[in-house]
Amino acid sequence: MNRWMRKLHRWGAVVCALPLLLVIVTGLLLQVKKQLTWVQPPTRSGSVSQPEIGFDRVLEVAQTVQEAEVRSWADIVRLDIQPKKGVVKVQCKNQWELQVDLGSGEVLSSAYRRSDWIESLHDGSFFSDWAKLGVFLPSGLLLLSLWFTGAWLWWLPIQVRLRKKRNLSTK
Repeated sequence: MNRWMRKLHRWGAVVCALPLLLVIVTGLLLQVKKQLTWVQPPTRSGSVSQPEIGFDRVLEVAQTVQEAEVRSWADIVRLDIQPKKGVVKVQCKNQWELQVDLGSGEVLSSAYRRSDWIESLHDGSFFSDWAKLGVFLPSGLLLLSLWFTGAWLWWLPIQVRLRKKRNLSTK
C-alpha cells in the first residue's frame, strides 16, 4: 500500500504539474482582480442612484467608443447594471469594458478587461471543452489524490514513532 501511494504521489505530481501551475497563477490573479487594474478596471461611480437612461442610449454611447468595436447588440456580451453606483458596465465581445453613467450617458471608463480571459485559462475552457474536461478535470482529481496520498505519507512516520513509543512503554 505504501509503495503504491508513493508511486501515485510521484507520478500524479508530474502529470498535473503544468495544469496546476496555470490554475495557481490564474487563481492568484483572480483573487486580486479588484485590486489590479490590469486584470479588471475599477468600477466608477455615476451621478445618479436610479437609472435615467434606457438601453437604446447605452447602445448609442457604446457605439461611440472605437476600441469597443460595437456596431449592434450582437457585439455586447453582457450588461452589468449597478444602480447604487449609478453605472452600467458594458462588456464587449472583444473584451473591452465601458462604464456608462446611468444619469448622463457619459462614458466614465473605457478599458480592456482581462478577468474573463484569465478565468477561461483558469478553468481550461480557453483551450477547448475537451481540454477542460480531458486535462483540467483529471488534473483536479489527481491533485485531490495527491492531497490524500501526501497526508498519508506525512502520517506514516508519525504512526511508526507512536507504535515504537507504545512498544517501548509496554516492555
